[in-house]
Amino acid sequence: MNEKLIVSTSPHVHANVTVRTVMVDVLIALLPALAASAYFFGVRALLLTAVTAASCAAAEYLWQRLLGKPVTISDGSALVTGVLLAMNVPPTFPFWMAVVGGVFAIIVVKQFFGGLGKNVVNPALAARAFLLASWPGAMTSWTVDGVSTATALGILKEGGQALPSLMDLFVGHVGGCLGETSVLALVIGAGWLFWRRVITPEIPVVYIATTGLLTWILGREGFFTGNGLYEIFAGGLFLGAIFMATDYVTSPMTVKGRILFAFGCGVITTLIRVYGNYPEGVSFAILIMNLVTPLIDRKVKPLRFGEVSSRG
Repeated sequence: MNEKLIVSTSPHVHANVTVRTVMVDVLIALLPALAASAYFFGVRALLLTAVTAASCAAAEYLWQRLLGKPVTISDGSALVTGVLLAMNVPPTFPFWMAVVGGVFAIIVVKQFFGGLGKNVVNPALAARAFLLASWPGAMTSWTVDGVSTATALGILKEGGQALPSLMDLFVGHVGGCLGETSVLALVIGAGWLFWRRVITPEIPVVYIATTGLLTWILGREGFFTGNGLYEIFAGGLFLGAIFMATDYVTSPMTVKGRILFAFGCGVITTLIRVYGNYPEGVSFAILIMNLVTPLIDRKVKPLRFGEVSSRG
């Protein structure tokens, strides 16, 4: 027998999964939310999404060409960032501001740190925070059927107006960002991601459950006065928990780590909503926990094969 057995270094597990296939699955999962935004807010929602997606793709292409790096827009990650950014802005958001947000997400948040897989925080959420700080008026202008209105969380924070019904929140006939108004559309997208095994349920389930439980316990009018079910349907909780908190790059690698990460997101979201001046806390909660992810990965990690736990 003359053949030699050659053993290469790890990893030895292979799968027909690439960055591109994952990004395509995420884009497919976002289609129900995009369709809902077009139904409730009109064709401008589609145009705004096209602008943010194109600006992200163009920014990545031009940056990589100028620096002489391999062009990677074909992997679809820039398009996903663009669509997610659109899902996080109001339907009336000016196109030129959306372009600025797309460039910021790709150049500052992603490429300055080395590109895909090296960014510290979620690019779309970081861009949303940047846009909110730069143009707060444009980022908090909500409309339903062409009429200016307040979001459900804004009404809860300020009071004085009739709240939308739970059914309106679930279906999507409320003011808000493009992607956060229809919980039904987001749940359909989540089903696709779960079926395709793109994401696992730890982060969405723990994040949403923690927020619902804590908002009920702490309450806006005192302990145990909150409506946890209404709180989880209102705002961008489902959008953030399903599509952005689950980002591979900025979330922990282990199951225990993801549970801890999601719990932290729920705690911060609740504290901002109940005690803060800003009505929503999802974006800031995820961004803060993104920064904590390296610490979680360092402290919560499985034992190496053959290693004995010091706690034993």
